[in-house]
Amino acid sequence: MRIALYQPDIAGNVGAILRTAACLGLGVDLIEPMGFTWSDKALARSGMDYVGQVDVVRHMDWAAFLAQVSGRIVLLTTKGAVRLDAAVFAEDDVLLMGSEGAGVPAEVHARADVRVLIPMRAGMRSMNISVATGIVAAEALRQTGGWPI
Repeated sequence: MRIALYQPDIAGNVGAILRTAACLGLGVDLIEPMGFTWSDKALARSGMDYVGQVDVVRHMDWAAFLAQVSGRIVLLTTKGAVRLDAAVFAEDDVLLMGSEGAGVPAEVHARADVRVLIPMRAGMRSMNISVATGIVAAEALRQTGGWPI
């Protein structure tokens, strides 16, 4: 199982997701362009000192990412069709998150094999991407028996 971030905007959120991925033993795909410069200074500033503990793969664009993806693409979206508590995950799923500001374009949304929505209280727009990633990853790992030992 992997986490994929589509054109992430905020280094701090990527840092939090990388730390979560390191702790849970998940790889991370970064689909460019990103809204910040990928550098040692940016990594240190956003708390990404765990980056050395994560299998991080950077992709030039969506097409490059698609060319190497092997599992189902599970898109986390506020326009999801399946509630998280009803979603069924597989060991080779790629959990895809959109950019913080724009989400994903229609063609990326349409390409997803599964679209998942985290149920929220009425009137709430969305959760922080790093929090939402952790929630979905935890449920996916629970279902697939993928928690680290």
